[in-house]
Amino acid sequence: MVAACGKLTPTSILRLTPEELRACGLSGQKASYIRDLAEKTRSRQLRFPPLAALSDDDVIAHLTQVKGIGVWTAQMFLMFALKRHDILPTADLGIRAAMKRSYELEALPKPEQMIEIAEPWRPWATVASWYLWRSLDGSAEI
Repeated sequence: MVAACGKLTPTSILRLTPEELRACGLSGQKASYIRDLAEKTRSRQLRFPPLAALSDDDVIAHLTQVKGIGVWTAQMFLMFALKRHDILPTADLGIRAAMKRSYELEALPKPEQMIEIAEPWRPWATVASWYLWRSLDGSAEI
């Protein structure tokens, strides 16, 4: 279906109607998020090349100005697009579940507890997170 949507640029996305975006597989809400991202990118309010030089907190602040991009999404961008090595995605259910199991906790850890547990992993919290995600392979239990 994406091929039917053509080349994806901010301008081409903004030319699509909500119905055409839904035909690409997006819900109405996600279509509005994609449009906001396209508008902010086209107006240069959001610029991706300078993000690599910003601090983690500044990248998160810059990206979360877009509707539909929250801290979790920004952290995934830091980990996978910018390849930052010390990101602990405290809102990620998989990381929370893996910590619960690995540390034999009674409940899913809250962000403060996760940060405390992860302190020895610094400056490699991203790498530890990858291992935590992998520890869940084949298991859906929380």
